[in-house]
Amino acid sequence: MRDNSFLAERLDQIWKFLFPELERKNNVIIRFKGSWRNKFGHIKLLKNKDTEIAINGFFKSDVIPEYIIDLTIAHELIHYMHGFNSPYEKKFKYPHQGNIVNKELTKRGFGEMLRKEKDFVKTEWPVIVKQNFKPKRYSFRFF
Repeated sequence: MRDNSFLAERLDQIWKFLFPELERKNNVIIRFKGSWRNKFGHIKLLKNKDTEIAINGFFKSDVIPEYIIDLTIAHELIHYMHGFNSPYEKKFKYPHQGNIVNKELTKRGFGEMLRKEKDFVKTEWPVIVKQNFKPKRYSFRFF
């Protein structure tokens, strides 16, 4: 089982080796948070001006390949670099405008991981979601 210190180490390694020119302009916290069906992570600017990168809590499990976690961290770092929820000036109006995130990921050597992620999302992720999410039960009250 992975923990938040695992994430902090992965963030530091990815930042050091694949984003060396990207200055850390504020405190960046990374943690497992939530259990989402439809997203792998997000980035948020906290009230104290720290940046939080949240990674899907299901990714604690060894069932999730490490490259998915690395790709998610890199994806959020690109948002940081582009000024979304970070001290950097916003470079684009929308965070995924013109496929900028995937273009930057490919430029930084994540092209093969993006292809593998696409297959993972189609074949493995639906099984993981089905095994871990129980359908919501609605109760109806009749008057």
